[in-house]
Amino acid sequence: MPTETLLEATHLHAWYGSSHVLHGVSLQLGRGQTLGLLGRNGMGKSTLIRTLLGHVTQREGQIVFFGHDLSRAKPHEVARAGVAYVPEGRGVFPNLTVRENLVMAAKPHSVRQEDWTLDRVLTTFPRLQERLSHLGGQLSGGEQQMLSIGRALMTHPSLLILDEATEGLAPLIVAEIWRVIAEIRASGMAILIVDRDYKKVLRHADTAVVLQKGQVVLHGSAQRVASSPELAGFLSL
Repeated sequence: MPTETLLEATHLHAWYGSSHVLHGVSLQLGRGQTLGLLGRNGMGKSTLIRTLLGHVTQREGQIVFFGHDLSRAKPHEVARAGVAYVPEGRGVFPNLTVRENLVMAAKPHSVRQEDWTLDRVLTTFPRLQERLSHLGGQLSGGEQQMLSIGRALMTHPSLLILDEATEGLAPLIVAEIWRVIAEIRASGMAILIVDRDYKKVLRHADTAVVLQKGQVVLHGSAQRVASSPELAGFLSL
């Protein structure tokens, strides 16, 4: 059976002022699939994510989420459509407790097994359970990243976008984050992931897109991209 298309972006162009950053980028993501977005720093990965989310206002091209044209949608409209974003830098509210950070983002849930309730998030992140009454600003960087991911899951998204989820974290915490990503993936949620550890990304992804200077230079199944002789050249400094 063909996979239902969750996200389809076609011929995306984006600018910051007079700087033309994206040059005709197209990509597709199916329901329940994980897409790895790869490329060196400054190649347009974060701009592409911000364009998909509606943060970049100078943009052209078509963006379709869940069959609805959201090409000109504002960020809150994209979020309401079922897209959750875990930004680079985490964005935790430092003066709210762990519980408050989680609950403030929660959408009403049903009895569906796939819903991410507070209990489910705390089971997935035992460290957060132990620190429910701590302020966000009192957490370690790894705990803040767990909190940021947990808060995104509390919105019961159909698509989770992770931007550098393991950046600057200790190896044990990095391993924990990847464990959680694998668990989220196994739950059937679609994921778009950016991370510097491209080998880990490709190991956890179904498909992959490689950007260079704001253009797609390699795309296909994660296995095909991983075995491409061109990959190292596109990612090396």
